[in-house]
Order: sequence, then structure tokens, then C-alpha cells
Amino acid sequence: MSTTFILAILLLFVAVVLASQGAWEWWNSRHGAVARRLESRLQAVATGGAGRKEAMSILKARKLDGSTVFERALLLLPGIRTFEAWVQQSGVSWTTARIVALCALMPVLVAVAGMFVYVPLAMLAALAVVTALLPVMYVRYRRAKRMMRFQKQLPDACDMLARALRSGHALAGAIDMVGTEFANPMGAEFRITFDEINYGASLNDALLGLAQRVPAGDLRYFVIAVLIQRETGGNLAELLDGIATLVRERFKLFDKVRVLSAEGVLSARVLSLMPVFTAGAIAFVNPGFLEVLWKDPGGVMMLQASAVMMVIGAIWVRRIVRIHV
Repeated sequence: MSTTFILAILLLFVAVVLASQGAWEWWNSRHGAVARRLESRLQAVATGGAGRKEAMSILKARKLDGSTVFERALLLLPGIRTFEAWVQQSGVSWTTARIVALCALMPVLVAVAGMFVYVPLAMLAALAVVTALLPVMYVRYRRAKRMMRFQKQLPDACDMLARALRSGHALAGAIDMVGTEFANPMGAEFRITFDEINYGASLNDALLGLAQRVPAGDLRYFVIAVLIQRETGGNLAELLDGIATLVRERFKLFDKVRVLSAEGVLSARVLSLMPVFTAGAIAFVNPGFLEVLWKDPGGVMMLQASAVMMVIGAIWVRRIVRIHV
């Protein structure tokens, strides 16, 4: 084997390695974790003031202020700005336009499927309504989960703020430390607050924006306490320690209530799912046994009445076992 051939193979290998590395660096700089985090941060800063009137509105572009016809049409809907802020609070990557489009598309798919499978009209309409609400229910679940995670991080954030203030840092610097050290959603929201302060907003306006972006009761206590302390004076570090202790005690009480109501929650879930699983098991063992429920008019009325009563019962039981602390 000649030296020229071996050298050509080595050069080809080096070229392939360098091309692969260059392609990876290009992809990672645009779609990697750092690029996504930077894009998310810039987008959060750009849309951070959703739901409130901004003094620097020329710099506060919102997601629905796009150029497509569909996005401009959504702006005509009443309450769309509130819904957009609600979506942003969930932390999902979906845009408001995409969620609205999914809500409109799901019933159409159910109607098309109903052309090929015989289903009573009332049941088909109920299924279409449920599928139309699925994207909103998912966003609602993600929002509730994100708000709960934020509130659980709040005591530790107050402790860090208090320690930073005792060590001589200013409040803005302490906010920057929380935004840097904490994971999302606490870190992301405090980074937005610090960025707003750097961009020229006052500390009071930045904290009010934080309270409006994250509608958590404990965070509002924190913001109100800080704003009052800035007006009246006092030891802010001790105040933050008191807020952290208050939030932790409230979560302890919440956990006790959750344990005491666990039996009722389990009973509600079992009672809600038992008719569905029982009907599915009967249909699997004897497929023709339940046909009378959707072929006979009386059976259809019975199904409709049962569905309505099950929904009412599920809502009623949920209200009974859901105890606010």
C-alpha cells in the first residue's frame, strides 16, 4: 500500500471529523441547550410585561404581535391578552395561536372520525367538546404545576436574599444571585426581574411585574413586604426570614391536610373511573351486551343522563375534598 494512498485516507478521515465537528458546532449554536436558554430568556424579557400597561411598550413585543393573518385576527378576540399571559405562566413552548388552532382542530378530527364509526350525536358532540378543551387542560395542568414548584422554591429564595443582604449586597444584586443560582421557574423569573432593572425600570416596577407574571399568593406577600419596607425602612433581612418561615409553615399545614384528605381523593377517583372501566370490561367480554345503550332511544337517554350525573358528581366530590390552606 503506497504512502500516497495512506496519506489520502488520513486526510479524508481528518476532513470528515472536522466537517462533523463543524456541523455539530453550527447546530449546537442555534439549537443547543445554551441557545434555547438564551432564546427563552430573551423571549421572556420581551414578553415579561404581559397583562400590564408598559411604559416602554416599544420594547415590549408580545407573541401575538406577529405578522400572520391568524395572529392579527386573534387580537380581536376579547380576553386574548389575559389568555396569552396565562399560557406564558405555564412555561410551555406553545404559542397562543398554536393552542387556539389545536382547540379548533380537535373537534374537526372527532367529527371526521364520527363519519366512519357510528356514535350517537350527543356523545359525539360531548367528545368534540372534551377534545377541544384538552390543549387548555394541559396548559392549565402545566401552569398549576409550575406555580406550585415556584412557591416551594420561594422560602429558599428568601433565605438566599436575606443572606446576600447581610453580607452587604444590594437588593438588585441579591435578586441577580437568586436568578443565577436557582433552577426554573424561580431562576428564570428572577433573571427577568434583574434584566428589567438593568434595562432602566425601577425596582418597584420590576417587583410588581414579577408579581403579575407569577400570580402566587406567597410571592405577592414577598413583593408587598419589600415595597413597604422600602417606603418605611427596617431590617429587610429579618423580614425575608419571617416570610420564609411563614411559607414553610403553610406548606407543612398543607401537607397535613393533603394526607388527611387522601382517602377522600382516592375514593373520588375510584368512583369516577369505576363505571368507565366496568363498561369497558363488559364490552370486551361480551361486545353485543351494551349495544342497546346506543341503538335504543331509551338507552341513549340513559347514557346522556348518566354522563351528566357523573360530571356533576365528580365536580361535587372534588369541591368536597379540595381544601384551601
